[in-house]
Amino acid sequence: MRTSETNQTASNGQEEFIMKPYVDWCFKELMRNPKTRQGFIAVLLNVTPEEIGETILLKNELSRRSEEEKQGILDVHVLLRNGIQIDMEMQVAYVDYWDERQLFYLSKMFADQLKKGESYEKLQKCIQVGILNFTYFPDDDISYHVINFRDRKTKKLYNDKMEIQILELTKIPEDYQDPDGIAAWMKFFRGPDKKEMEELAKENPYLEEACEDLLEMSQDEEKRREYEARERAIRDYEHFKHAAERAAERALREGHEKGMRQGIQEGRQQGIQQGTRQTLIDLYRKQILTIEQASEECGMTVEEFQKLLS
Repeated sequence: MRTSETNQTASNGQEEFIMKPYVDWCFKELMRNPKTRQGFIAVLLNVTPEEIGETILLKNELSRRSEEEKQGILDVHVLLRNGIQIDMEMQVAYVDYWDERQLFYLSKMFADQLKKGESYEKLQKCIQVGILNFTYFPDDDISYHVINFRDRKTKKLYNDKMEIQILELTKIPEDYQDPDGIAAWMKFFRGPDKKEMEELAKENPYLEEACEDLLEMSQDEEKRREYEARERAIRDYEHFKHAAERAAERALREGHEKGMRQGIQEGRQQGIQQGTRQTLIDLYRKQILTIEQASEECGMTVEEFQKLLS
């Protein structure tokens, strides 16, 4: 390990604080390290880290052709030396329309490669990776899905230029044997204790690097404040979202009693939307979310979100 200080327990006898990599802020910070990116992307592509080589972090905002077009903001947007682009998204809690969101980001990333007049042959492979701290496919026990375009009858791959990968941290097999495989990385992202981290780092130098960074970040006061602010934002958002849904459900029941079927559906959607928007406004005003984060969660442009504040 890089330092001995980060490996010691706090002097008051309490267990050492370690950030959870499944919090998106922490995940993005870890992926700033080129060696960590290289090691993780290698297992996603099933190649050696040496084949991956240098990786470049790209800007996380996808382009828009007009003010009316929805803005796409990626978590970790990476370019490989062979031209492949990968967007890695860490998601803590269940999100409605997650599949549509992944398709939107993947399509935007793919289309953004070409400028006016350029040939389609310049298009390189794009991969959208969703790392989920919840169960998305409840009907199977597979923790790692790779999804491509295939013919429905022949199952033949139509084209490999667009791919979705989904990692469900809730389904990690306990008896995995490969320290260099995807399950080891998933176990790290799930939030290991110190003993598990030492085990993960033993046989994998790329995971060792990630573990060292995680321990150092966890002891950095400024980074810990940023991490805890993001944790609070996630908790507050989930709390207010559930509160808005419960209020909408009450309106749903009342509407049902009156027999207004159309009004029920509209009232439920409006109740959820209004409650969610007010929550995001509150989180922005408390400086827990930036205006870019709040507008993205709202499904709006920054300009549209600013109008809600007036």
